[in-house]
Amino acid sequence: MRNPHAGLAFTTSDEEISAVLQDVSIPTLMLSLVHMTGDPELIRGHLKPAGLFLNEVQGYMTEGDKAEVRRLALEIIGNYRDQGCPEPAPIPTELLHEMMSWLVVEDVPDEYVPMLVEEMELDGTSQRPAPDPAAAAAREAFPVVVIGCGQSGLLAGIRLKEAGIPFTIVEKNAGVGGTWWENSYPGARVDVGNHFYCYSFEPSDRWSEFFAQQPELQAYFQGVMTKHGIEPHIRWETEVLGAEWDDGSATWSVRVRGADGTEETLTGRAVISAVGQLNRPSIPEITGQETFDGPAFHSARWDHDVDLTGKRVAMIGAGASGFQIGPTIAPDVEQLTVFQRTAQWMFPNPNYHEHVGPGVQWALRHLPFYGRWYRFLIFWPGCDKGLEAARVDPDYQGDQQVAISEMNDFARQMFTEWITSQIGDDPGLIAKVVPDYPATGKRTLQDNGSWLRALTRDNVELVRTGIDYIEPDAVVTVDGTRYEADIIVYATGFHATRALWPMAITGRDGVDLRELWGERPAAYLGITVPGFPNLFCMYGPGTNLAHGGSLIFHSECQMRYISQCIDALIDGDHRSMEPLQAKYDDWHNRTQAEIKTLVWAQPSVKHSFFKNSHGEIHGLSPWRIVDYWSWTHTPDPADFTIT
Repeated sequence: MRNPHAGLAFTTSDEEISAVLQDVSIPTLMLSLVHMTGDPELIRGHLKPAGLFLNEVQGYMTEGDKAEVRRLALEIIGNYRDQGCPEPAPIPTELLHEMMSWLVVEDVPDEYVPMLVEEMELDGTSQRPAPDPAAAAAREAFPVVVIGCGQSGLLAGIRLKEAGIPFTIVEKNAGVGGTWWENSYPGARVDVGNHFYCYSFEPSDRWSEFFAQQPELQAYFQGVMTKHGIEPHIRWETEVLGAEWDDGSATWSVRVRGADGTEETLTGRAVISAVGQLNRPSIPEITGQETFDGPAFHSARWDHDVDLTGKRVAMIGAGASGFQIGPTIAPDVEQLTVFQRTAQWMFPNPNYHEHVGPGVQWALRHLPFYGRWYRFLIFWPGCDKGLEAARVDPDYQGDQQVAISEMNDFARQMFTEWITSQIGDDPGLIAKVVPDYPATGKRTLQDNGSWLRALTRDNVELVRTGIDYIEPDAVVTVDGTRYEADIIVYATGFHATRALWPMAITGRDGVDLRELWGERPAAYLGITVPGFPNLFCMYGPGTNLAHGGSLIFHSECQMRYISQCIDALIDGDHRSMEPLQAKYDDWHNRTQAEIKTLVWAQPSVKHSFFKNSHGEIHGLSPWRIVDYWSWTHTPDPADFTIT
């Protein structure tokens, strides 16, 4: 069977191939040529990339070198076509490592190579073990309940089905996608390059934008769900109210409520929570908000029956969602008033709204391993580099209210120059949009100029004064100014620090998980909790990413670990497993100590959804991606109590 990353055979003409080559990433193309020819000397001469930047979609080479590569590639690809597009021979790891370093214009440390080879399947092999047919009966007797069908819940279903384990996914929404089902507001799009923000085993050659919008993202997950036959296992529009562990039967009883209000109980030998951290909208309590006469709704509950054209819109909040909504609706409304508590740092991403050309799509479909190297090209600049930039330098002598290291101060200056260059000579607006806390201290947004240009429109006003109350037709700030409005949009985020809320999860001896956690949720590796046997979390406490990578990548790490835990339970005929208290405590203590050394935890960073009411952070991961991949690669039975 032909390797799926070797590309589909083609009969494309030389003229058409020549047109394709005007569109593709030339450095990525060169590595595909190595696969086609088996000749590493192609990358050992003078033709090489000159740099690589975060959110780069091409890889930088001089125009002269690009032209030379295109001439060379046309001949090689033509010969490859004429030979019938044979499947390339496997490339040894040593050469793959050399190719990695060549593409990203720096040495890729040895410790990253196994992760990259396995997760990117750069050697053309999948290292996921096939289930043992002899254990089929034992697997059939181990039903699993999965809570949520976003990207992580869908992934859990795919892996459970592959393993021959019966499962039910309970999803409160009417469709798949989680975040990408709920957030259908105007302008919603991903901020991780799409050719990396997808399952490693389900790459797509059909993305129309490098940073796709919500409808296309939701359609991707819909397609994956259909391809893998997961929908028959899903209970749509059904909400989990709670789950209770029974030691006697070693089972979880999961209480659910359907759309018609009917409640029932599902039984599982294990529960996988895949509910995410950003799925329960948070709307601040503002005096008088119930008296507002017009439509008012949260960005994650967008009312598409409301026509904003020619209306006065008050948007409360301007974080990640408001940042996308504002520029999208500004041309259509009469007036947009944006109420923002704190300014947001942003960095330039000129490709943020750019379309993927047909040549890229053709190359992804046909050129051997082009898609895998393209995925790596996007992944590497955000792989752990942001973590060191976020680290506090205890010897830094500058103003620690606005920077935490020389590197961080350089980022602050660069971001400030980008921001001020977009809005012209307007001191009042500059004062509103340049943050007064360290760069990257909160979720850092990406901008191709659309947000800042929107703020300079005549019909857009940015208000940084606090809101006092709401009247039937206006929002009134604490200085007494009335801002008339026909519609209110709450772009005010989510209950990010209330893990697994509002479910009631009861473990051994009647312990309530939310009471145990309070505002300090924790799980060993972000996955398991002592006293809660056979409960596994995906995107659990301490696994949100603010320094790079992708939550899909993290989910694949977590589900690989969970799958092996479930395998150990079934294959060993065990009743339950849970982490040792000492392992749990050590993990949480080390994570908290590490978080305190990073910019997100600094006292000058206020009003951050990362922080709880005590100013602590329990949702973010402070760890390198390569370390988390290694730690979750294979469970250690010594870390668990297994009965």
